[in-house]
Amino acid sequence: MTNDHLTDILAVFHFIRPLWLLLLVPIAALWWLVRRAAAKGIDLPDAIAPHLAAALTVGRPENRHLRPIDGVAILLALLVLAAAGPTWSRIANPLVADTAPLVVVLKVSKSMTATDIPPSRLERAKHKVLDLLEERAGAKTALVAYSGTAHQVVPPTEDPEVTKPFLEGLDPRVMPDEGEAAREALAMATAILAAQEAPGAILFLLDRITDADLPAFRSHAAEGGAPVLFWLTSRDDNEANKLNQIPGTTVVELTTDRSDVATIQRQIKSAYEAALAQDERQHWRDEGWIFTLPAAVLLLFWFRRGWTMQWAVVLVATGFAFSGVEARAEGWKDWFFTPDQQGRMAFDNKDYQRAADLFEDPMWKATALYRAGKYEDAAELYAWQESADAAMGEGLSLIKSRSYRPAIAAFEKAVERDPENKSAQHNLELARYILDYIETTREQSDTGEESGIGADDVVYDNEAGRGTDSQQPPQSTSETVPETAEQWMRTVDTSTGDFLRSRFALEAAQGQQ
Repeated sequence: MTNDHLTDILAVFHFIRPLWLLLLVPIAALWWLVRRAAAKGIDLPDAIAPHLAAALTVGRPENRHLRPIDGVAILLALLVLAAAGPTWSRIANPLVADTAPLVVVLKVSKSMTATDIPPSRLERAKHKVLDLLEERAGAKTALVAYSGTAHQVVPPTEDPEVTKPFLEGLDPRVMPDEGEAAREALAMATAILAAQEAPGAILFLLDRITDADLPAFRSHAAEGGAPVLFWLTSRDDNEANKLNQIPGTTVVELTTDRSDVATIQRQIKSAYEAALAQDERQHWRDEGWIFTLPAAVLLLFWFRRGWTMQWAVVLVATGFAFSGVEARAEGWKDWFFTPDQQGRMAFDNKDYQRAADLFEDPMWKATALYRAGKYEDAAELYAWQESADAAMGEGLSLIKSRSYRPAIAAFEKAVERDPENKSAQHNLELARYILDYIETTREQSDTGEESGIGADDVVYDNEAGRGTDSQQPPQSTSETVPETAEQWMRTVDTSTGDFLRSRFALEAAQGQQ
């Protein structure tokens, strides 16, 4: 654990149920009274000489530095601290990936073709990005490239295989203009992160930055923008010092091993946890179990002769009785963890089917079913819950099962329950767009025969003749229509370099207009 991470923990550390801490006062008073009484020892007659009294006394107080009351007091104090619910992190929304989204911004200019870092700065940077994507499997990562202009190469995606061919196709020859547009790339990355549910970070891979772009990064940090990390692809100490002057940033240099990748991962996770701690919509994670481990060790001393205190056993048993923990005999884990805790362990290990079987919390159970690919079961479980998040989960599940009209109804329900929910509004618009796109495409390609495939299994006769003026041959109705930007990018069958060159040139021309 780094010093920065420890500082972040201490900054938000508190107790969820602080009133339990009031019990520490009577525990301390009990400890003091019992120890004081034990320290007095036995009152011997004054007629006995002091040296004889010392020789005749068995178990003198001064020889007993530790007493049973010490262990009992510590044990009770630990149980009180556990009941108070210490916490320093929040539980992420189960509908949102529990890994921070990231926007990778890669500089693609002629200066990046320098070979001081073999085979070149750009090629080494690409290899490092691939290593990072491998480490971040399951987390959303977007890719932005810039030189004289900035362009989004890949939208946020959880699949590294989508990003890989487009990353390999990046070359200075595909960029419309040579230059330094780090400021534009920062604005584009910020906009991409703003559309994400979870807080994320921005990672720049570059060899240098101009003095004209530095004020934009300083303003971004001063306004509390997403954390910016720099992965320096050159050996220039002056550039490293320049970047280190930007407040709140981290500069990491390329290494021959994967230690720099691990450093970047830690920084991203730290930024995510710090941002999540400020999100009042999320619940705090109860870490009281940490104090139960040393308490269990102290319990072992009660098997030693002379350390058993019957009244203390009654106190501890009473404490467990009022804790509300239900004892189970279905396995050793059931003695220590609730079904929801076991479900979360399986969920974190990506064993979603087992998590769905273990969870009793309906929201988490539905989310586990969603992650396991049981979209219809997840939608059914989400449907009878009354929160806006549940309606969101229902809509996402229905989208995955290609039930677009019910998905639109679910997103409308989410907006009705929480009109300020921007994600629900965005998903509602996206679902309507997908349905309209599929219906329009089906109508334009209709050959007059029912294919049995369509939005919500509805077949259109195209009586209005939409699309009949098109000079292109009709498309087979059995062909799968890409539904998202990510799926569309999978269908690119031309050279990615040629594709990116054409797309970037078009975007640059539109930007100038």
